[in-house]
Amino acid sequence: MAAQHLTAALLLCEVVMEILSWVPAKPVTRLKLVCKSWNSIISHPHFVKHHLHRSPKNAILLFTRTPPFPRDEEKKWGLVLSSVESFIQNPSSTLDAQENRRSLHVEEDWVVGSCNGLVCVAILGHPINDIIDIWFHLLNPLTGFISENSPCLRVNVHTAFGFGYDESSDSYKVVSTTTRGSSGTVTTQVYSFGGSSWKRANSFPAFPFSFEDNGHFIGGTLNWLGLRNPHGDDYDWAAVTLDMLMLVSFDLKSDTNKQILLPKGIDEIPAQEPILGVWGNRLYLLHDYKNTHFIAWQMKEFGDENSWTQLLKISFHHLGVERLFLPVFIFENGNIFMLRGRHRFEEDFYDRRDNSVKRVNINNLDFDAFDYVESLGVGPAKFRSL
Repeated sequence: MAAQHLTAALLLCEVVMEILSWVPAKPVTRLKLVCKSWNSIISHPHFVKHHLHRSPKNAILLFTRTPPFPRDEEKKWGLVLSSVESFIQNPSSTLDAQENRRSLHVEEDWVVGSCNGLVCVAILGHPINDIIDIWFHLLNPLTGFISENSPCLRVNVHTAFGFGYDESSDSYKVVSTTTRGSSGTVTTQVYSFGGSSWKRANSFPAFPFSFEDNGHFIGGTLNWLGLRNPHGDDYDWAAVTLDMLMLVSFDLKSDTNKQILLPKGIDEIPAQEPILGVWGNRLYLLHDYKNTHFIAWQMKEFGDENSWTQLLKISFHHLGVERLFLPVFIFENGNIFMLRGRHRFEEDFYDRRDNSVKRVNINNLDFDAFDYVESLGVGPAKFRSL
């Protein structure tokens, strides 16, 4: 009889867990207050991962008002969460709306990336002779938990970063790539949150175009567009040749890197520096063609270089611009491209389904956007409540 009661209790627990796993993240956090057993279920790491797996992907955007690097002490910024639909319909109102803001406000730092509902934030010291101290922590905007700071990383200001998740070790990692002046050497260091130190990894064969270009996370890897043997970070794009351009992919499991071939259809160097991005769990490469057209490539199967597909080619004339302002975000499975407009605080939305262009004023708002999914996770690092 006791065994039957135990079996029934376990079955009831499994049923409750199954039902709760379909409830959106925000309301499920309130359900912790129903009873101790529900609190135990919702707080369990297995449930957190199960719930994240069932959460809708790429339905939410996280916006930050990010000061330039080195930071501008005059600027303050916070985190704004929005549905894709709301932002497309009215970007300015969405970013200004108080109901979209979390009580968590981050000042003077900047967001490196977002993964599984956790946001990686860098805390910047003051640069001295181009050397800067940086600390990193994770935060969950939904639950209000924040991790302890990472050990200090001392690098020069010509450093790019990336943030992602290593499923094999259940760890979140931040990666730094630092150029070494005229030698062109790129030093790579990795920190696993919850650890006590940074560790060196194999040097990159190329360095990212810009230290403001965060690594793009997909398939357990961080990816950058870079230049091979540019003789330092002070390069002239007009002197760059096609064989110098490469895509470097860093594997977070093995802490090693490899090259991914560019689309075979690229037969000449673009007039402007191209852009790499990950949207909707697809890798994109975006560039101009002869300063007259905008081209977007999509890698349909990550890691398969033969799956590069030219998604669109559109003239600047049709977009109503004289020069290309590459996309800052892509929506609706690669159908809608948000382009920086002719003016700093203007956005153009190009919809390739009907070949239309919509121009929107964003009222002097300067921001960065990230894919974001609400989750209950706190990660393996030690967290505290704000």
